[in-house]
Amino acid sequence: MTVIDDIAAELDQLAIEVPSWAYGNSGTRFKVFATPGTPRTVQEKIADAAMVHRLTGLAPSVALHIPWDKVDDYGVLSSYAADHGMELGTINSNTFQDDDYKFGSLTHSDAAVRNKAIDHMYECIEVMNVTGSRDLKIWLADGSNYPGQADMRSRQDWLQDSLLKVYDRLGDGQRLVLEYKFFEPAFYHTDVPDWGTSYAHCLQLGEKALVCLDTGHHAPGTNIEFIVAQLIRLGKLGSFDFNSRFYADDDLIVGAADPFQLFRIMAEVVRGDGLSPESGIALMLDQCHNLEEKIPGQIRSVLNVQEMTARALLIDRTALTAAQESGDVLGANAIMMDAFYTDVRPGLAQWRETKGLPADPMEAYRASGYQDRINTDRQGGQQAGWGA
Repeated sequence: MTVIDDIAAELDQLAIEVPSWAYGNSGTRFKVFATPGTPRTVQEKIADAAMVHRLTGLAPSVALHIPWDKVDDYGVLSSYAADHGMELGTINSNTFQDDDYKFGSLTHSDAAVRNKAIDHMYECIEVMNVTGSRDLKIWLADGSNYPGQADMRSRQDWLQDSLLKVYDRLGDGQRLVLEYKFFEPAFYHTDVPDWGTSYAHCLQLGEKALVCLDTGHHAPGTNIEFIVAQLIRLGKLGSFDFNSRFYADDDLIVGAADPFQLFRIMAEVVRGDGLSPESGIALMLDQCHNLEEKIPGQIRSVLNVQEMTARALLIDRTALTAAQESGDVLGANAIMMDAFYTDVRPGLAQWRETKGLPADPMEAYRASGYQDRINTDRQGGQQAGWGA
């Protein structure tokens, strides 16, 4: 009997989507370090993602980024993923690497540029139609650097008009998830800087538009778990981009900087029944592995989410509610802290073994020889990555 036994059924619902780009070369804007074994194709990215799922049982889908993962036949790519025990998940758009988008994409003052960005979103939806993906994720680098550079109100009008055209193209069962980021690369104003702006646009669009919350996209001191609770309460939390930050959009391994924050976030996800598939909340990683090995980095990330989810599930909700309603401040806090300090790692190791998974996925990866094989096999060609 372990502490996990009582929460195993809920823990079994946990699924974490991994991003294809995390397996390529990425990092800071100053330097991207190439590493042996880095995928050269989207197929090799999927194979690496499948290795993470094979060892953890937690990551059954991989998100694609268009055009980084563009192929001629997405049906064939879907079959390739299925052959590796994977599904193709969220389709991420890209309107931030083309010269035409220097002064904005969906918010650009030039209608021709806005239409170009909209056409790209249509292209992404066509990919979704083939892959069966549910979500189109939109993150915009749009904004300005200086007061007076751009008319902020007009840009909001253009944004809503652009998003509406994209929204109207969505098919049955498809969703638009709008991400926000409070700064960078725009430093004076960002067109979608916070959850409130994203929520306002999604509310105006309709029920198929939801907010994507990136855990690294907030000012220091922001109570992210409050935002999680509010968006779940409003029925507008579509997805997470899990990562960790010390200063800004660091895109580090989730839970690395503040595991207690990840615990608090997952406590609100559990409180809002966000683990159930019916909730529609997608848990996805969005990270860059610049110094560490990429596959072990993703393994560590999904294990961190699982560990903090298990701790969140151990919160004695009945006792917590009683303490809250009686005004027992320290008692309520102690209940939270007792759950957070519970060492669930031995129980999770046993949980994995009951499912035929290695008790220690990190050690299993080291012993698998997979990294040595891809280091040898992936010689030549162009490694995937965005460069710097």
